Order: sequence, then C-alpha cells, then structure tokens
Amino acid sequence: MPDEKIEVITYSGYREEESPISLDLYGERIEVLEILSRWIEETLEERIRKRFFRVKGSDGYIYKIYYSEKTKEWFLTKR
Repeated sequence: MPDEKIEVITYSGYREEESPISLDLYGERIEVLEILSRWIEETLEERIRKRFFRVKGSDGYIYKIYYSEKTKEWFLTKR
C-alpha cells in the first residue's frame, strides 16, 4: 500500500511543522493523545528528509505518519 497524503494540524515551534496535534482522516478529525516515538530518516542519494511520528489517536488506534521536508506534506504509512 502506498503512503497516503493526509491533512495534519501541527504545533509549530522554532522549526515548521514540528509536532502533530490532530489528523484529518476520511473526513474525521482524530486528536493526537500521545507521541509514542519520533525519528528522522534521510535518503543518501536524493537527500530527502522525512520526520516520522508514531502517535496514539483519540480513536484508540496507533498511527505512523511522516512529514516530507521536500514536498512539505504529511503522509500516513500505517494504522
């Protein structure tokens, strides 16, 4: 399954799109209750940096999402 582009509302600190606050999935707003982990992955050839988050949603599911610094978009990789 390819990564799915999603809308994310974020807290923006000193760096843009710093931490997710809520996700909009299929017309439903899901609040982020807890950020369980976060990490950065960067490809060597294209030098594309992605900031990943594993979050617990208000619907009880765990989501793995990331922010692409190249495209400035959020994606869902796993629910």
